Amino acid sequence: MALFGRKPVDFVIAGLGNPGREYEKTRHNTGFMALDYISGRLNAPGFGLKHMALASRCSAFGHNVLLLKPQTYMNASGSSVADALAYYRLSPAELIVIYDDISLDIGRLRIRLKGSDGGHNGIKSIISCLGTDSFARIKVGVGGKPHPDYDLADWVLSKFTAAELKIKIIFTIFNAVRSGRIRALPFSSFISSKPYSSFFSSKAS
Repeated sequence: MALFGRKPVDFVIAGLGNPGREYEKTRHNTGFMALDYISGRLNAPGFGLKHMALASRCSAFGHNVLLLKPQTYMNASGSSVADALAYYRLSPAELIVIYDDISLDIGRLRIRLKGSDGGHNGIKSIISCLGTDSFARIKVGVGGKPHPDYDLADWVLSKFTAAELKIKIIFTIFNAVRSGRIRALPFSSFISSKPYSSFFSSKAS
């Protein structure tokens, strides 16, 4: 009960993916993989069921954070995210979403404060449920289709190869934030704007 009591939460960080072993380590589950890695580095407590998601509350860089992995399947991610924001009385300005992007090379990050869904069904669902596209998102490159005729659904649901995993595509997120290198990434306004400037302040070890 203490884990999910209505204590102050400053941010919700939602990593998008699909539940089920068959989706583990697939490109579309990059958001889940990111949160698993981040939670381990933050020594966060185990994930429990809450808000139609696997959720874990922890302290990150001086803030109370809810890590959220919606279990609604990708196309209905917005229901889980909206429920969590409503419960903790947060606005979309306190939301950060991590998800896969096929338009970026593996290991590349792109940060946006707002924007369209870009054809991503998880983001489309969140925009629909929140009634706004003004929330931050970290796109993680998973690479484009190997050839134009390759079915898009088959591609995003394909598993990363061993060679691709060695690129440490997930690690770049936490380490960039932790060391302050994220300031050098494109769209640096994400870092300087409120409330993200305090959350993403440099905390190099």
